[in-house]
Amino acid sequence: MNLNISGHHLEITPPIREYVAGKLARIKRHFDHVIDASVIMQVEKLIHKVEVKLHVRGKDFHAHAEDGNMYAAIDLMTDKLDRQIVKHKEKNADHHPEAGGVKHQSTDV
Repeated sequence: MNLNISGHHLEITPPIREYVAGKLARIKRHFDHVIDASVIMQVEKLIHKVEVKLHVRGKDFHAHAEDGNMYAAIDLMTDKLDRQIVKHKEKNADHHPEAGGVKHQSTDV
């Protein structure tokens, strides 16, 4: 997974970079097909904003969070992204039984 972290009006320190990478590793644990992630962090007055664009095969995900603390904003953003990934994974999962649908089952009575 290619990870690009940038900051607007904010210097990205190594602890923040490691924290974001650790949180996005949780996303990769749920869904292995992540191609790249772009994280933009910014500070406006006292509000810390975090935005992520995640590119997977066939779909892009976007999450945005704001909070008074940068680490809390990162947590909120990864929670939102995690819910989107899990929903996408469940939606694309094969829900058909092994023997096929009712139409393909034998009617031996």
